[in-house]
Amino acid sequence: MIKGWGVAASIAFAIAATVTISGCGGAPDAKPTAAEPSAGSLSTATTRFQDAVNKFDRTDGCPKETGACWDKMTAVMEPARKLRQAMNAHSAGPAYWAEAYAMIDRMERGMAVGEDRYSNRPDVMGTAHHLSRWLDAHPAQ
Repeated sequence: MIKGWGVAASIAFAIAATVTISGCGGAPDAKPTAAEPSAGSLSTATTRFQDAVNKFDRTDGCPKETGACWDKMTAVMEPARKLRQAMNAHSAGPAYWAEAYAMIDRMERGMAVGEDRYSNRPDVMGTAHHLSRWLDAHPAQ
């Protein structure tokens, strides 16, 4: 049994050494750079999110049948996620966006169900409408 541990430890050491050596390319202090957000990225993200909510409204919302609204929920959630990214990069800071973050978190919890079960529609679509109104009342500084 001890012999088996020795072989396993030797293999693990060899793998760790290989991974360490192969990961040593480039300058030691090099860090990946993120693209700087453009000045209009928050404005664009807000417009796209609100356009998605308005499109949902123009298409008569969710059908009564369970499972028939997932595509509409997804179509609103995708720009909400982009909006969160733009808010993260905005100079107003997290305290300013706290209420908006909470609404997007609630939408995410509704989406975490993984399908339209009717009961998660208020979390996603109802909250999307609240967030859209909040954005109107709280324009970015």
